[in-house]
Amino acid sequence: MSSVTAHREPASIRTLATLAILLGFASISTDLFLPALPSMAADLKAPQGQLELVVSTYLFGFGFGQLLWGPVSDRFGRRGPILIGVLVFVLGSAGCALATEAWHVILWRIVQALGASAGVALARAMVRDLYERDRAAKVMSGLMMVMAIAPLVGPTVGAQILAFASWQAIFWTLVALGIGVVMAVAVLPESLPAEQRSEGAIWRAFLDYGQHFRNRALLLPAAALGFYYMGAFGGIAGAPFAFIEYYGLSPQAYALVFASGVFGLLLTNAINVRLVVHLGSQRMLLIGAIGAALSGALFFVVTLTGWQGAIGLIAASFLFMAMNGLITANAVAGALAGVRQGAGSASAVVGAIQYGSGMVGAALVSGMANGTPVPMGVVTVLSGIGCLICAWLARK
Repeated sequence: MSSVTAHREPASIRTLATLAILLGFASISTDLFLPALPSMAADLKAPQGQLELVVSTYLFGFGFGQLLWGPVSDRFGRRGPILIGVLVFVLGSAGCALATEAWHVILWRIVQALGASAGVALARAMVRDLYERDRAAKVMSGLMMVMAIAPLVGPTVGAQILAFASWQAIFWTLVALGIGVVMAVAVLPESLPAEQRSEGAIWRAFLDYGQHFRNRALLLPAAALGFYYMGAFGGIAGAPFAFIEYYGLSPQAYALVFASGVFGLLLTNAINVRLVVHLGSQRMLLIGAIGAALSGALFFVVTLTGWQGAIGLIAASFLFMAMNGLITANAVAGALAGVRQGAGSASAVVGAIQYGSGMVGAALVSGMANGTPVPMGVVTVLSGIGCLICAWLARK
């Protein structure tokens, strides 16, 4: 396959809006039902640790699914696989809504994740198709500012649905959203021309993975992103129980706490949009990694000592989650800039590392669950340190 060159014409507003929604699938499909986790556990008669697996198993399917969709898109283009993936997401969401036991939800969440992973992996590949490195980082930051609306309003909307209906209604809402996205993707222009696609049998597209897993320019920024997401999703998995059960907040109050963290992400995204072209994506990634290490250390101290109670935990979580705006776009752009061919499979590698690490973080918090926020602090501080080491090595 010939190398992918940057698009000479800017993408339309409609295309960018659709890409933002696709990139937000991970947040949309997780954040919307976070306030319902305790009530789901009670309704399905499941212990805390089991329901937290709903997050970690979703991330497993999300990471693994990208490894399948990436080479398929390199061979057949981006739009068709995205359409199929979103339809699978709709099927998984309906399965969750109809589930009657906790393990049913866990299995259907994997199906849901396999479908949603197509949108995220291939939307990133489309940005790589259309733009060069620092410009891609700027566009990614802009898209993240738009898609940040999902975690901003997701828990709030989920909490309001929960106030008037059962937790199943949240998953039916995701079904409706998926159907709307299918209609939007159906008219999306193809970003990978036929002459730039992999040739021959589909299995040949998977051979690009051999090159990607030997490419340090790809792997080091992706590892920095993976370590950060280990802490981020560890916090997401444990936060509902920490705030609602340990500190006694209502689901609606927790939704506001969660939404407040998104303002930090919006702020750092705005900073990144203004500075990345001047300072470069590698330097901005390192700044974000330093922030993640420092805020991760604060997170650990707060959870270990109980300093300032719920307020201290809110502050530490706010700072750590805000670093997303400096880390994700620059890590993704930096990783994909080191790839000459197979952008779809390269994006899948980044996504698999990103969300596979998130799965590990959520599983660690679930496995160490002891009724306190301490497991969240342990995972967060380790992830911040790992992120900083990888970002430093990537710049070197």
